[in-house]
Amino acid sequence: MILSAGLTPAWQHVLVFDRFRQGEVNRAREAHWCASGKVLNAAVAAHRLGGPVLALAAAGGPPLPQMDRDLAELGVPHRWIVTGAATRVCTTILDQASGEMTELVPDGLPLTPAELDAFAVAYAEEAARADAVVLIGSLPAGAPASTYRRLVEKTPCPAVLDFRGEGLLAVLDLKPCLVKPNRQELAQTLGRPLDDDAQLLDAMRELNRRGARWVLVTQGPGPVWLSAADRVYRFQPPPVARAVNPLGSGDALAAALALAIAAGRPIPDSVPLAIAAAQANLRQLLPGRLDPAGIETTAAEVRVEEP
Repeated sequence: MILSAGLTPAWQHVLVFDRFRQGEVNRAREAHWCASGKVLNAAVAAHRLGGPVLALAAAGGPPLPQMDRDLAELGVPHRWIVTGAATRVCTTILDQASGEMTELVPDGLPLTPAELDAFAVAYAEEAARADAVVLIGSLPAGAPASTYRRLVEKTPCPAVLDFRGEGLLAVLDLKPCLVKPNRQELAQTLGRPLDDDAQLLDAMRELNRRGARWVLVTQGPGPVWLSAADRVYRFQPPPVARAVNPLGSGDALAAALALAIAAGRPIPDSVPLAIAAAQANLRQLLPGRLDPAGIETTAAEVRVEEP
């Protein structure tokens, strides 16, 4: 079983415009609602990829029954830590004329110490039954940076960590299986620009030296980099003819990695499949609701280099 765990899910509003003009009244051609946030995107993607999965998230307020109903209709097993704070509502604006996506994302509202404790207890219970964990997403406002360390310490199986900043740096000495920032997040985490590939690789190796067994860095449609203490790989994704919505593509990638790791596949061999899952997500309107058909074919088109 894959455990997808996170503290900041979202109730997502996806609006599609023929043309979006800032500062004007814009009428959407399509409007959709779905359970989202990185933790739920990854869980939905893992489910669509055929893996047994459980989503564990902290949620409350008016969005909770709607998210619960959406996940139930999708058939995604889930466990909530019910909070007094309402779950955030995020908005995605898709401009069909320009092909651009704009996200409006509030921070998750603060949780009480008791709610954070309840999440940690539930996490320990579910992680003990999991074959791999995806621990993913930002922390709610006011949550201590040690929150992530508290959870990673309770993880007996391989984990894919998809968060950034002080929280990421604080867990590296625990030797996590794989950490997955994107290029911008890695620059923010280390507090320095990563303007060329040499700077990027130096930053990745720093995380390896600090304890991360594998570091994987994405950069939108560009190459995906993977490093261990003694190896570096660069993966060139095939072009995507038509991108519909990039929201959740990194989360689908994390889910596919966790499934491959749980199945015992070597991590370098897992990355092409994960890239293919991300591209399958890119072709869908709603995050995580990917079509698994053709993923193996796309994975075979990923070019692997050892620079």
